[in-house]
Parts: sequence; structure tokens; C-alpha cells
Amino acid sequence: MNDNEVSRVEVEVEPGVRLRLRRRGPAGPGTPAATSAGPGPGSTPFLLVHGLSSNARLWDEVAAALAAAGHPSWSVDLRGHGESDAPESGYDTGTAAADLAAVITALGLRRPVVVGQSWGGNVVVRLAAKHQELPGALGLVDGGWIDLHAAFPDWQSCEQALRPQDIDGRPADTMRQWLASGHPDWSDTAREATLANMRIRSDGTVERRLTIPHHLEILRSMWDGPPGPDLPLVAVPALLLPALGPQDERAETVRRAAAALPDATVRWYPGGDHDLHAQHPDTIAADLLTLVKP
Repeated sequence: MNDNEVSRVEVEVEPGVRLRLRRRGPAGPGTPAATSAGPGPGSTPFLLVHGLSSNARLWDEVAAALAAAGHPSWSVDLRGHGESDAPESGYDTGTAAADLAAVITALGLRRPVVVGQSWGGNVVVRLAAKHQELPGALGLVDGGWIDLHAAFPDWQSCEQALRPQDIDGRPADTMRQWLASGHPDWSDTAREATLANMRIRSDGTVERRLTIPHHLEILRSMWDGPPGPDLPLVAVPALLLPALGPQDERAETVRRAAAALPDATVRWYPGGDHDLHAQHPDTIAADLLTLVKP
């Protein structure tokens, strides 16, 4: 397989529930060309996890940079997202973390660098807390410290503020124009990947892949289970990449999370988009590569 070629992988994480992943990079575990020798000397696997109502394609440019540096990656569509199955249940941080544990085990990934963006950051923190033997390091891209319980006085306020818009039925071309005007510094690849958060119907309109009720179930799990108790249980190095600067009024939340982690480094992105991996893929990849052990 060409290092820059994307292949599709499926993993059954529980009976009848399959997650789809996009794999890029040198041959190793989880590929048809895999051998017991693994992906090669000095090569470290990466597992890339998207945020709420996002999808694996947002990692494509980061994955390409990791592959260029000699490291394979698997970017996963969590349940109900992207091309993965959408069962009736399991829309919460704990189940998503258990799904990742099943993926790592099924693919035979040895101590991968597990990277999560936004809610995906909270998910990988939960994974590292509950399955300390699986990850080799964590990358937290503007997430991993999101505490909705601390941000809102009650669940009703949280739900009202964060309930997503009902965009089903809007023309896909209108969404493309909105993405182009809202994110002029993103590549076409990143904007099209964001559009893939939705299905395009035969009439040219869009519909959400993750339904609003399931979106709200995940938000409720974030409200009920903030990452604070998990952070001290993370036994591997963690790199925090917040989309803000150290002088931002929200920076104290990041500092508290870093202080709670046993081994944490913070790399600030002043004025960055929440989707830093879409806005600055090469820089994010370079930062993540610092987590690779020599």
C-alpha cells in the first residue's frame, strides 16, 4: 500500500455494531500487508478521534503529514458518525471510550498515540483512565478538559445553549458557500470533509448523520461525566493543544487540566479555530510527532 493512500478498515466493537476507519501510512497492524514485524523500526501508530457531530475525514491532512514522517494512522468514525453504524444506543463518552479500546485491541495497535479533538479529547482521556495499558500517549486538540457541568448552572441551560440547529433539507451548495466564507484559511479538503458530517440526498439537500436526539445524548453524558476525575488517572504523556492563547480568560481551565495530568505539556494556538486539525494540519501534525518516543 502506498504510504499516502487511504484504505478503509472495519472493526466490530460489539455484536452488530461496526465502526469504519480510514488508514494511511506504512504497512503494519490492521492492514492486509501486516506482518508480525509491525510497521517498521521507529514507527509509532496513531489513532485519531473526531469531535461531536464530526467525522474521520477531518484528520486526512494530519494523517498525510504523519505518513510522510513514517507513521501509520487510523482515523475512526465513532458510532452514529461518518460511515460507521448508527445503533439505537451507546451515545455517551464511556461507550465511545470502550469502542476505542475495542478498536485498538482488534487492530493490534501497540501503545498508539491516541489523539482526540473536542469531545473526542474527553473520550480519549476516558480511554486512558479506564484502559491504562492501551495508549502510549495522548494528544488533546482543543478538548479533553471540556466540563459542561462547570460551564452551565443546570442541564436545561446547557441543552438550550448547545442544541444543534436543524439543518436537514438545506441545499448542499449553500453549506459549501457558508464553509468557504466562514473558513477562508481552510483547504478545500478540510471544507469538503466538514460537509461530510452530513449526507447529501439525491435532491442535493443535506441531512445530519448524527441525529439531534443522539447528539443531545452525548451532550448529556458530557454534563453528567466531566473529565476531572479521569485526568489524574492518565498514566501516559499528554499534549494539550488549546485553540486559544495563555492570556485568554478560558486559559485557566486548560492550566487546571494540565496540572491534574501526571505528565502534561501545553502548546497554545492563539486565535485558532476549534477545528485546529482542519485549520493548521501540518502544525498540529508536527506537534503530535513530539509524542513519538525516540
